[in-house]
Amino acid sequence: MSPEKITPALALAALLAHTVLAPTPASAQTDPEVLAIIDEVDRLMRGESSTGRMRMEIDTEHWSRSLEVQVWSLGTEYSLIRVESPPREAGTATLKVENEVWNYLPRADRTIRIPPSMMLGSWMGSHFTNDDLIKESRLVEDYDIVISFEGDRDGDEIWEFTLTPKPEAPVIWGGIEQAIRKGDRMPLWSRYYDEDGTLSRTITFSGFRPMGGRTVPARTVIEPADAEERTVVIYLELEFDVGLEESFFSLRNLRAR
Repeated sequence: MSPEKITPALALAALLAHTVLAPTPASAQTDPEVLAIIDEVDRLMRGESSTGRMRMEIDTEHWSRSLEVQVWSLGTEYSLIRVESPPREAGTATLKVENEVWNYLPRADRTIRIPPSMMLGSWMGSHFTNDDLIKESRLVEDYDIVISFEGDRDGDEIWEFTLTPKPEAPVIWGGIEQAIRKGDRMPLWSRYYDEDGTLSRTITFSGFRPMGGRTVPARTVIEPADAEERTVVIYLELEFDVGLEESFFSLRNLRAR
């Protein structure tokens, strides 16, 4: 399941350089080359600014639904996500401006500020959390990072990274693992663990193709570890560095239809 984060959970994708060697844990935390690589990973789906359309297919134990969503982002501080269809949900939107987050509910014509305690809540019934859609943290700032594996997995030469939160870092995960394919430097999966080290969810990436002048994973699948459910996100359009201004991210635009 960015904003500088997705914009959407898709900001968790990864790239690696060809010449990185597996470091020791101590060197991985300070090696400028490793930090530069992970920062590039973290920015894959973002750019300085971005806009896109995506389809979100949600399957749970009791129901299924499909949404089409428009997203805009500017750096890590500004993002706007608006539902376009189905008609019953059209106009529902989420806005992030710096440290403030709001939801707009058009059927009730209400704007609601989202408190930090709700950042793990589901967005529109999906397996995306509010934090996925508007997260502002950067992996290189909030996590210690090591290359934990380098070699063959199921016929692909890959790197695997383990990310451990730094003390006092404002993050919701107890740890993250990522796998990246060496041949084309594309992300394959990310695993998220809670504070007790229990697997919480897995995100897999596929559908790699050029969009907006760069190759990205156009299909993302989010699966919780405790249920046979999933949310599939498919990017239909994606453009980077589109010249958005801070003034675009306003409560007035949050309510626009």
